Amino acid sequence: MEDQMRTEIPYAEIAETLKTALDLRGSPVAVKLAKNPDGIPEGVGPIDETVRHCQMISRARLNGEIFYATADKHVCMGGAWALGLKELTPSLRSGEFYYKLGKFESWAACMRTIRQVPHVPELETYATVYAPLEKTPFDPHVIVIVAEPRAMLKLAQTTLYLLGGRIESTMAGIQSVCADATALPYLTGNVNYSLGCDGSRRFSGIEDNELVMGIPAELLPEFARALPIVTAAPGSVK
Repeated sequence: MEDQMRTEIPYAEIAETLKTALDLRGSPVAVKLAKNPDGIPEGVGPIDETVRHCQMISRARLNGEIFYATADKHVCMGGAWALGLKELTPSLRSGEFYYKLGKFESWAACMRTIRQVPHVPELETYATVYAPLEKTPFDPHVIVIVAEPRAMLKLAQTTLYLLGGRIESTMAGIQSVCADATALPYLTGNVNYSLGCDGSRRFSGIEDNELVMGIPAELLPEFARALPIVTAAPGSVK
């Protein structure tokens, strides 16, 4: 199968560790960016309606659904572009789109922001595939977690457990679930934390007290090993 991991990862076991240690509402979500039809896992069907990537994350996270979505099933142009499913529209490229939403002083400010949004090369992705991590029938590229700030604190500490250092996340208050939590970890191999954008909060059910982050799947085993140590540490807030 396309993009299959060389090392077998116990996804169900890791999902249980994450859910228990972080007291998650719902599941961590496994996301795969399939480059062609052969990348669609056997037995996984298409989503039944046209929605946003962030809504697809919520359906896997809160409803336990497993499905794939081709470009025509993605209604958010910014999200579909960030994930490599569609080309950037002229209104997004110029800055007009976000300028009309009232979020920037000028078209130029919008343009600068869009040019720095992490995005998979245009039309490189055939479909996005989703599953709750504990039930995933495929090797994901990224795991998306939506959680409260305390849980994000523990995830941040887990990120640094092995090597230490500082966390340098990148965000812009737009395209949080698609660009920040999915595309960037996929492209860079780095964990990334984001605040959750207006669109994802309005349409996908991310609550006011929740944030979003993405983990490259290759890092999952180390996360699963370190997280219980971090949460049980004497100085850890329980």
